[in-house]
Amino acid sequence: MTPVPEKRTVPADNSNEARSFYALHFRTIWHQFKQEHFSFWMICLYLFVEYVRPQSIIPALDVLPWAKLFLLLSAFGLIADKKRTLTSDPTNKWITAFLIAIVASSAMAKYPQISWSHLMDFFGWYIIYFLIINIVTTERRFLIFLGFFFLCSFKLSFFGAKTWTMRGFSYTSWGLQGPPGFFENSGEFAIQMLMFAPLACEIALFLRPYLSVTKYYLSLILPITAAMSVMGASSRGAQIALVYQLYGTLLKGRMSLKTLIIVVGVVYAGISLLPQEQKARFSSAGNDGTSHQRLLYWRHGIEMIKENPVLGVGYFNFPPYFAARWPEDLLPGPKLVIDGIIVSELPHNIFVQIGTDTGLVGISIFLMLIYRTMKSAKDVRRLTELHPDEHRPFKAISNALVVSMWGFVIAGQFVTVTYYPFFWINLALMVAIRNITLRHYSAGKPPDAHRAEEKVRSSYPIKNRSIPLS
Repeated sequence: MTPVPEKRTVPADNSNEARSFYALHFRTIWHQFKQEHFSFWMICLYLFVEYVRPQSIIPALDVLPWAKLFLLLSAFGLIADKKRTLTSDPTNKWITAFLIAIVASSAMAKYPQISWSHLMDFFGWYIIYFLIINIVTTERRFLIFLGFFFLCSFKLSFFGAKTWTMRGFSYTSWGLQGPPGFFENSGEFAIQMLMFAPLACEIALFLRPYLSVTKYYLSLILPITAAMSVMGASSRGAQIALVYQLYGTLLKGRMSLKTLIIVVGVVYAGISLLPQEQKARFSSAGNDGTSHQRLLYWRHGIEMIKENPVLGVGYFNFPPYFAARWPEDLLPGPKLVIDGIIVSELPHNIFVQIGTDTGLVGISIFLMLIYRTMKSAKDVRRLTELHPDEHRPFKAISNALVVSMWGFVIAGQFVTVTYYPFFWINLALMVAIRNITLRHYSAGKPPDAHRAEEKVRSSYPIKNRSIPLS
């Protein structure tokens, strides 16, 4: 996923301070970070302990629930912040509607005790979403927060690329494993790389005019190692998603002979490095045991939705319902038992999971959240195009977040990752960058007369227009 180099011309519109920030001068970034509010420090530390999980790597550190602690501190910090402004966005209503659907489904579930025991699997992301959009409210905060996201993800991608390289780009059935937590499984590890690679690529492209040649090529290591980690993870769904991201990041809107040659070279290198065993897995897709079992899950999951169309069979009720209704289709061998109930695996598909969890109501809301991601990116793109004299990263970031989201959706057709951080963190970042873009172009300026800009503004009430936030 190597960006196509462009002519290095530093835009003249940005201040010296902004140029220093974009040039990744450590002192400038550190000085800005120290000036930020306590709540921002805490949400950054939360991201670090959730993604890197040093408390799992070093047992001596595992003495407190660090992730919950930093979230609690960031919430208290936000309440105490006298300069806080609550972020209003249409997405807020839809994510709240999704929570209501989950609660209603849990109350009506076939196995309510299982539903209530999993309530925090989504409610936690609901809280984190609102903390991010209300704390990460300026361009500088966003870029620093994104920097933490990059460093945490690069720690994973570097490990993955190194491991795959040291074993001679060979195939293993377990793929690559991350630290204990959300990314320990190879499939989930690969999806995190899909969320990371497009953002790292777009930011490298945006920052190129400000970076030295050395820094620019070092920045390319981030998306390259992420792509290598996806290749080494042995996840077919993630590798299919990576092909789409290659198109969405490098080809879409950037078609040229030079770009095409680079993309062809990258694809050829990827195919050449792909182990023969992994190629055989693609050839046997639909016929091997794993595919057969997933097809059973999907088919019976669709039957569950048809029989319970409004709110599904219950939040997280797919495993016990499947085992009770179709015991002959369970995996052979010892059966998994939870609270005395025999259960199956989860359905290995995000839409089957949402449909069985919350019915057509939940699927409709989730599709609206996907639409809101794309609509927010469109709003950002239209506003930045109305101000071509400014060189800001808003458009690049929003475009990358859409590509990341579709990587999640494609890979999510083969794994059960609805309530993992991928989609919800990505959604929070999109709402945050839309809010920042609107505030940036409104702060201290009279309302723009341009009809297209007014149309974007009309769907998003701007508060405190006189406060410059970037």
